[in-house]
Amino acid sequence: MKVLLLTNEYPPSTYGGAGVHVEYLSRELAKLMPVEVRCFGDQRVRSGNLTVRGFQLDMAGWNCPKALRSTLGAVRRCIDFNAAGIDAQIVHCHTWYTHWGGILARKNYGIPLVITVHSLEPLRPWKREQLGGGYDFSLWVEKTALEMADAVIAVSNETRADIARLFMVKKERLHVIYNGIDLDEYRPVKSKDALRKFGIDSEKPYLLFVGRITRQKGIIHLVRAIEFMDKNFQVVLCAGAPDTPEIAREMKRAVEQARRARDGIIWIDQMLDKPSVIQLYSHAAVFSCPSIYEPFGIINLEAMACETAVVASKVGGIKEVVVDGETGFLVPLAQMKESPFEPTHPEKFARDLAAKINELMRDEKLRARFGKAGRLRAEKKFSWHAIARETKSLYQSLIAKKAAA
Repeated sequence: MKVLLLTNEYPPSTYGGAGVHVEYLSRELAKLMPVEVRCFGDQRVRSGNLTVRGFQLDMAGWNCPKALRSTLGAVRRCIDFNAAGIDAQIVHCHTWYTHWGGILARKNYGIPLVITVHSLEPLRPWKREQLGGGYDFSLWVEKTALEMADAVIAVSNETRADIARLFMVKKERLHVIYNGIDLDEYRPVKSKDALRKFGIDSEKPYLLFVGRITRQKGIIHLVRAIEFMDKNFQVVLCAGAPDTPEIAREMKRAVEQARRARDGIIWIDQMLDKPSVIQLYSHAAVFSCPSIYEPFGIINLEAMACETAVVASKVGGIKEVVVDGETGFLVPLAQMKESPFEPTHPEKFARDLAAKINELMRDEKLRARFGKAGRLRAEKKFSWHAIARETKSLYQSLIAKKAAA
């Protein structure tokens, strides 16, 4: 049995949780079967059972609006994925950017289609800022692919409920397989090179955020919460890759305003390599994830594996990763019915975030206890080895079902 994984992101071009997921899943699956990854980029890798091939795009001569380039580029590359020929028995898609490729593979090559849902387009209306009319295409292709897929994998029970509510996916085709963590890689380290490089005082505690500058990650709410935080610790914002110029400007204004009120705010406006991020996790006093929508929230798991206490929004799959009062604190995000992805009272959410962060910053023993418990939870529940075996079993069941049909 061979599986073809279709993905937008793959190292070194990884900017979000889906890319992290595919990187580790492909590596673990390759210990069990031949795996081919087709992605957006110029990657060329062959290592044992794992083959990775990037597909580039020539946009010379394109006259469409800039906002449509990522959407139409995805369609073009999905066609290229198929035109290159497919000899796998399963095609497994990650994010809507590859769904058109999965649809074509299922229809043209007659192989079962598996889709892992890392996020859902109807629950990310702010993406229209980035994609323009392409957002309507993303809604359509996601719905079409999910409702025809032979199996849909949700990364959390909360995401499974969202899929069942929003799409016509048969119950027997809907499965939950969590994201995982490489526990040998994500663990506390002593190195502090990254801290020195970015001017972080290792003798003074710091709050850490890691993520993209996007509405989904709630970074603006965290920056606005800084005014309510104690001033005796540093705030390190490892935040880059803004979705749009508008949110980039909004982030810049928010950071400038926060800096007028206090010192010790360090903004690393780039996406760092993995060893540097692991150093930042390892030495942070508290990690914060203020997401307003999060199907799983792998960054919380990374922080927990590095024995760092977490303060996160009480939304989506985060509730299945962070245990409130045991591995960190969860902050409720009051929501509006007509706009379910903004706090009803933004200032209250900011104050509540700051209050929990302050509580942990004032209690070193509690931080240490949460950190140890977080590592233990990561070890017990989120091994990539177990996740790969679950995924393989699902593939086998689909192939057996097809053979029996």
